[in-house]
Amino acid sequence: MELSESLITRTIVAQAAKDWEELSEVDVAIVGAGPSGLTAAKYLADRGLKVAVFERRLSFGGGIGGGGMLFHKVVAEEEVAPILDDFKCRYGRANGLLTMDASELVARLAVGAIDAGAKILLGVTVEDVIFRLDPLRVCGVVVQWSAIPIAELHVDPLSVEAKAVVDCTGHEASVLNVAARKIPELELKLRGEGSMFASRGEELVVERTGEVVPGLYAAGMAVAAIYGLPRMGPIFGGMLLSGKRVAELIAERLEK
Repeated sequence: MELSESLITRTIVAQAAKDWEELSEVDVAIVGAGPSGLTAAKYLADRGLKVAVFERRLSFGGGIGGGGMLFHKVVAEEEVAPILDDFKCRYGRANGLLTMDASELVARLAVGAIDAGAKILLGVTVEDVIFRLDPLRVCGVVVQWSAIPIAELHVDPLSVEAKAVVDCTGHEASVLNVAARKIPELELKLRGEGSMFASRGEELVVERTGEVVPGLYAAGMAVAAIYGLPRMGPIFGGMLLSGKRVAELIAERLEK
C-alpha cells in the first residue's frame, strides 16, 4: 500500500471524530490531568464508569513534573503506599516519607488511568459548564481547543454532558470559578488558597473533598482554593488521597 498524505489525514480525522462522538455524553467529566484528576479517573474507570479527562496543556501531571523547586523528587505520606501500589509506581523511604521520581509518578498515574479505561484528551480547555434548573445542578462541561483562546479567536465551543463534573484544575479552580461567576443561582464563592501549612493542608484537602454544588465536585488543590485551605508544596499524598476520595463519593452516588 502506498502511504499517502490524504490517507493519514482521513484516518486521523475519522478516528478522532469517532472518539468525540462517543464522548459527547459521559458518566464523569474530570477537568485537569494532574495528580488528583488522574487518580480519580483510574478509580472511577475501575468501577466501570465512562470517564473523560480534559487537560488544557499537552502534557500530564499538573504540578508534579516540577518537583520541589525543579528537583526531580516528590514525597508523600506512608498512607499513600496502597495507591502507589495500585498504579505500580516505585517508591523509596526517607525520613518517614515515601519518595518518588516526579517523572515516574506522572507516567504511572497517566498509564494507570488509561489502562483502567479512562479517555484523556490533551489540549482541551473547559471554558464553561452546562447547568439546569429545577433542580439546580451542573450537568456537563463546555470545551474548546486550548489554542483558540491563546490565539484570541472567537470560535463557538462544543459541549459534553456528564452525570458528574470534577474540578481538578489545581490552584486556579477554573471550573468552580466559572460556575461561581456565571451561575448566580449557585451562590458559590471561592475564598482562595491560604499560605503554606503542609500537614494541615494535606489533612484538610482530603477531608473537604467532595460535592460543592449539585453535580460539581472538587478534588486536589481546587478544594483548597474554594475553602481557603493552606497550600502544602511538593508533597502529593493529599492530592492522591483526594482523587481516590472523590472517585468513591461519585461512584457511590452513580451506582445507587
